[in-house]
Amino acid sequence: MKEQAWDNVNIPESLRDHFLIAMPGLTDPIFSRSVTYICDHSDQGAMGIVINQPLELKLGDVFEQLSIEYQSKLGNYPVLAGGPVNMQRGFVLHRDEGSWESTLRITSEISLTASRDIVTAIAQQQGPKHAQFALGYAGWSPGQLEDEISANSWLIVPAETSIIFDTPIEQRWAVTAQHLGIDMNLISSDAGHA
Repeated sequence: MKEQAWDNVNIPESLRDHFLIAMPGLTDPIFSRSVTYICDHSDQGAMGIVINQPLELKLGDVFEQLSIEYQSKLGNYPVLAGGPVNMQRGFVLHRDEGSWESTLRITSEISLTASRDIVTAIAQQQGPKHAQFALGYAGWSPGQLEDEISANSWLIVPAETSIIFDTPIEQRWAVTAQHLGIDMNLISSDAGHA
């Protein structure tokens, strides 16, 4: 009887509120050197937001496209490529501040909102003080993420709020790996393949 590789992987039952760190061998352009924050994970699949892949688009472009007036200093904030699924839809990953129409509360500290009211509030500087705007999300069907972890595509680490909201975007991949005591530059892109 063939033993499933997944049975040998020691991970929590749910990866909700964890980071997935892309291994160097993961060359898909969307996920290469990425850190994905897992917002939901169950036997139905998983959903997350990539937190370190900025688009050329800026927040001011989003406000203008939605015809929302905004404070000019907000215009240059980055917009993240949250993942390859539904890239025309916006998501706001934020500290749990305020009450919004379409919000998934992930932890007591972090929520994900996908409604226009939070975008308008941010434009008027009445939204959460700590927020990341992303277009699209990363999604996995049942068992798909587990298979990718078994194939050594991802490292798993419990999430830290400070990495999402306080660490510069370009440093998030390395800083997240450092929480595991790993220097990603020293890992071969062929790791895990005999």
